Amino acid sequence: MSKKEILNTDKAPAAIGPYNQAIKAGDTLYVSGQIPLVPETMELISSGVKDETHQVLKNVEAILTNAGYTFQDVVKASIFLSDMGNFGLVNDVYAEYFKDTQPARECVAVKTLPKNVNVEISVIAWKD
Repeated sequence: MSKKEILNTDKAPAAIGPYNQAIKAGDTLYVSGQIPLVPETMELISSGVKDETHQVLKNVEAILTNAGYTFQDVVKASIFLSDMGNFGLVNDVYAEYFKDTQPARECVAVKTLPKNVNVEISVIAWKD
């Protein structure tokens, strides 16, 4: 039986609450929701939802890379938006990162996100 492994990297923003960036359980990696914080400064990107989405996915990528995974290993993505009117803009950026093997996903609008950002994304990755 494999153990649960806690994974964190300084290449992604430090957790802003009582959680870890990722947990590896067996061959599955669970990545906590990422918001558009710049890891080095912990400052928020607020220059528009496209820039925010790029930063969020860069943070996700840093966590995946730290754990030995890539976007191609992602089997499920969860996208949380402050406004469903941003769906198309977020989708355009998302498609740049998930080119060949798009995962299952959901995208929902919520009333408020941490630090009042416009987008948060979490993923689940798996590989043999």
